[in-house]
Amino acid sequence: MDFIVPPGLYAIGIPTTESPVIVTANYKMTYDIVRQSLDGYDAWMLVLETYGINVWCAAGKGTFGTGEIVRRVTSSNLAKTVSHRNLILPILGAPGVSAHQVAQRCGFTVSYAAIVATDLPEYLDNGMVTTPAMRRKLTFSWYDRLVLIPVEVVLEIKPLVVISTVMLLISAAFGTVSAGLTAFGAYMGAVLSGIVFGPLLLPLLPSRSFAIKGAVIGLAWALIYWLFIGAQWQPLTIIGTFLALPAVSAFYTLNFTGCTTYTSRSGVKKEMRIGIPVMGCAIAAAILLLIVGHLV
Repeated sequence: MDFIVPPGLYAIGIPTTESPVIVTANYKMTYDIVRQSLDGYDAWMLVLETYGINVWCAAGKGTFGTGEIVRRVTSSNLAKTVSHRNLILPILGAPGVSAHQVAQRCGFTVSYAAIVATDLPEYLDNGMVTTPAMRRKLTFSWYDRLVLIPVEVVLEIKPLVVISTVMLLISAAFGTVSAGLTAFGAYMGAVLSGIVFGPLLLPLLPSRSFAIKGAVIGLAWALIYWLFIGAQWQPLTIIGTFLALPAVSAFYTLNFTGCTTYTSRSGVKKEMRIGIPVMGCAIAAAILLLIVGHLV
């Protein structure tokens, strides 16, 4: 769970002064994939300080950018290490980099290799020429989304345990242990719906909004839970359930935007600005209805 590799200049194989310089982020998974892709090659790897963020996200934030490249080239004495003056960057880092400013400020030109690191060997063997396929190799298939889910689950384990325990204790205190377990099951199901089924069914769910997609899957979970568990629920409890569970699922599916290949920073900000208050109001209204339902 240590996501950060110390920034600096790393050797892959036994590089010489003529070996290529590959620039990447200091997110550990990115670093490892680039290093593994270059197994058997002699190259230098210039790792930028992106604070444990991958190339694409760091380029959007500006940490994988012109200033950091210049600083890292200077601090690593790269000009004394290699005889050439060329840096090889990932295509997804381009939004944060001004190539002509890099050249003006540190004397190194910038070449964009490919979208995925596994294309680096072909790029190097092809005389550092980027093929059209290297520019288009960006997918977000069912499998691509599936492999991201365990990461999301691991990141949410601690808050899930805390929130679920508090919810279980409060529900048990105001009702019965059975009521607490019912609330716990409903919440956990809504969380997993947003983290697991939201991403897996992403193209099939209506709307371009991730929050709405999550709300739809959360609404489906609320309906299933009510049909199997809620036969004896009071009307206010039913209404509260159908307000809270879609809001919880919507939050976690909206959180998945950072893992996608097509959401924009401005779009996510807009969706959060609208969606988060709506989710908060829905959950607050649900809690109020559940309290009133218990009192009456």
